[in-house]
Amino acid sequence: MLHTMRWFGPHDPVSLLDIRQAGCTGVVTALHQLPVGAEWPVPEIQVRQQLIEAGNTTHSPLHWAVVESLPVHEEIKKGRPSRALYIENYKASLRNLAACGIRTVCYNFMPVLDWSRTNLSYELPDGSRALRFVWQDFALFDLFILKRPGAANDYGADVVQAAQQQFAQMSAEEIASLTNTVLLGLPGSEEAFELSGFQALLDEYAAIDAAALRQNLHYFIGEVAPVAEELGIGLCIHPDDPPYPLLGLPRVVSTEADIAQLMAACDVPANGLTFCTGSLGVRADNDPAAIARRFGPRIHFIHLRATKREVDPRNFFEADHLTGDVDMYAVVRELVFEEQRRAAHGGAAIPMRPDHGHQMLDDLKKKTYPGYSAIGRLRGLAELRGLEYGIRRGLEAEATAATRQPETQLHP
Repeated sequence: MLHTMRWFGPHDPVSLLDIRQAGCTGVVTALHQLPVGAEWPVPEIQVRQQLIEAGNTTHSPLHWAVVESLPVHEEIKKGRPSRALYIENYKASLRNLAACGIRTVCYNFMPVLDWSRTNLSYELPDGSRALRFVWQDFALFDLFILKRPGAANDYGADVVQAAQQQFAQMSAEEIASLTNTVLLGLPGSEEAFELSGFQALLDEYAAIDAAALRQNLHYFIGEVAPVAEELGIGLCIHPDDPPYPLLGLPRVVSTEADIAQLMAACDVPANGLTFCTGSLGVRADNDPAAIARRFGPRIHFIHLRATKREVDPRNFFEADHLTGDVDMYAVVRELVFEEQRRAAHGGAAIPMRPDHGHQMLDDLKKKTYPGYSAIGRLRGLAELRGLEYGIRRGLEAEATAATRQPETQLHP
């Protein structure tokens, strides 16, 4: 696999030199400074490329391997007439990226919010800190902070009662912390949604159920995937995170069946998947290894991380990369098989990044983007690199043993 790390640009506390020293050759980044829905101009893309490659003459080379993400405008997700303009901008951005030699573009189709958590610094037994999602905490925000109309219908009576009791005991600081965490903006942004206007954003989806959102997604991919196919770009959707509805909003890329419908909606190789083991692994009814086996040829980008479900399976936290509920050995083995298949036909390695790392060691003293501290991801990448190496060597040994001829027995 092509080993990469996500980099949020010049203001990221993790430097390009850090990424080099982690053993990466690819960088995953985006033009976060541009408004969602705007065309990405060639000069802006080239400035970012030049920044990434500036040290290549004196250090091990890096290149911009993956765009994560080229965001989809909310008007497209809502299926509004104005989506035509934003879809044309999206196509133009794909053309400009291809002109600059960038061939992998990640996106998602989650309404309003991107990934959602309720705790950004959950302390683990070893003292490191992880991202965590607690269903009752999210219900508390929805019911008693946001006060979304009809929210109680989305939670059991026991959850509503427990959340109400918890809310009554919370300090103003605790309420503010939970609010800011839930309303955190896109990764790479330090800005959050404002509570005062957040309900209005949700109201825009009042008439959009899962079927309508899925139809809008399929329309979008039907428009842009053929362009990506012509350009040689792998366009890859990131699964929902968490993979179930939140705040009354539908989510339609949460299961193997969802992925199959999307792949069939525009059956060209460019219409592919960002295979995120953490997002898919939150649901017990998803089998990440089986999904990797089924959709291997359509996997254009890989996120490897492991989530761990708790006693209430709607709660989870980011576990170590080789533990949790994801059988990482089985997953990586399937991905190695897919890479071997591609290599036999002259294909390139699939870009992979260690997704989300624990805040640990010296990074506990620093301000970092949640989930994207240097040392935690370095540990994750080292573990994943070792796992991949061991699987490849094991397969080589199996192939060698299978080709050996039995030794000729000597008779007196």
